[in-house]
Amino acid sequence: METPLSVLIFGASYGSLLASKVALAGHSATMVCTPAEAELFNREGAIVRLPVKGRQGLVEVWSRALPGRLSACTPAQASPAGHDFVVMGMQEPQYRSAGVRELLAAVAKEKLPCMSIMNIPPLPYLARIPGVQTASLRDCYAEAAVWDGFDPNLMTLCSPDPQAFRPPEEKLNVLQVRLPTNFKSARFEGAPQTAILRRLEADIEAARFEADGERIELPVKLKVHDSVFVPLAKWAMLLAGNYRCIQRAGVRSIRDAVHGDPETSRSVYDWVVRLCVALGADAKHMVPFEKYAAAAQSLITPSSAARAVAAGASNIERTDRLVREIGAQKGMRSAAIDEIVAVVDARLEANRARSGQ
Repeated sequence: METPLSVLIFGASYGSLLASKVALAGHSATMVCTPAEAELFNREGAIVRLPVKGRQGLVEVWSRALPGRLSACTPAQASPAGHDFVVMGMQEPQYRSAGVRELLAAVAKEKLPCMSIMNIPPLPYLARIPGVQTASLRDCYAEAAVWDGFDPNLMTLCSPDPQAFRPPEEKLNVLQVRLPTNFKSARFEGAPQTAILRRLEADIEAARFEADGERIELPVKLKVHDSVFVPLAKWAMLLAGNYRCIQRAGVRSIRDAVHGDPETSRSVYDWVVRLCVALGADAKHMVPFEKYAAAAQSLITPSSAARAVAAGASNIERTDRLVREIGAQKGMRSAAIDEIVAVVDARLEANRARSGQ
């Protein structure tokens, strides 16, 4: 029997979903988070609630009942030593914070295979895409220098397609999945690193959870693809929905962002798909707008980016700016996307002014 894998996960909000899947598959997951979160997760475990086809209500998965081990620690307590694999599950601006940036540098030095589930791809991953000039994209990141120590061959990207949130009335160790789609990861450049990824894929696929005396299959799998472009399918969704939740005055739900002006939504979505194809993506790997629009009907709250802006955040992940700049490298321009970027820029600048930054 193979030794269980040890996975280090930056972040314990969205990261707890993948951590629970890792533990369900019999492996070990350690989440890096705040002291209050670490104390709560270590005392009570993680609770993930998700819809399962054919069952009424939500299935509640407690990490304490899983065959693998889920634990948490602060950045100061964490070390890459002894881990086989690393997941980047924090929001991109968090990686420049004290303690996190030092741990990130230690991971890069250890040369561990890393999979990002951020909406914005780390710069080392973009270096794997032929024709993308990363030097002109550094301003799209809160602090691009934190990624400089990473080998692109050891970095991959996983599209965070499942929609999940922390219910505001619950403790921080509770995560509720709203849209139980799959994580879609690109393979690594090297075979040994890809073998670890495929082992996680196979073990998560095979895992079963006991509910009401029955062993059931849970949704939200990890799917590994050979193409580096597959995770980029999320870009069109982010630009047509998530970032358009942010308005010059206030925010709106993803559903309203997509369906309030479906013609603009489709034009933005199709433009981003054309950009991905221009980079080298196969059009069949892109999700059709109609399928995304149908899924958006159930997304009745603002995106996490919009909620952060409304709460006064000075920085958020800027996939909107990144897509615009990569488009410019390809000679592509969209007035609608220029407007999205301008609105987000203005809201963040106003937040910075209010906070004195």
